[in-house]
Amino acid sequence: MVEHILEEGLEILIAYGVLLFEYTGVIILILSGVRAVVGAFRHKDHIRLELARGMATALSFKLGGEILRTVIVQTFQEIAIVACITALRAALTFLIHWEIKHLESEESV
Repeated sequence: MVEHILEEGLEILIAYGVLLFEYTGVIILILSGVRAVVGAFRHKDHIRLELARGMATALSFKLGGEILRTVIVQTFQEIAIVACITALRAALTFLIHWEIKHLESEESV
């Protein structure tokens, strides 16, 4: 009985944690996009770099949500889906960090 209550409590806590991470990532991405559009209209320097950093931060939060979600998966199919999503987000994060380094090196020249 107590084990069942603790398990349900953990599932609820994880579900809210996943939502918190996911929504935080979405908010960061939207704010970064809006700042990039405004910066582009104002011909602001380094706007691509700022957008890339915002995207990397947003993806990090989204990836954190996926990692937290792995705690409550129960079937192999769910594990495979979460693993694929995590791999895609990790690859995107890697590519964005590579672009940030590339942009930083271009701007320092």
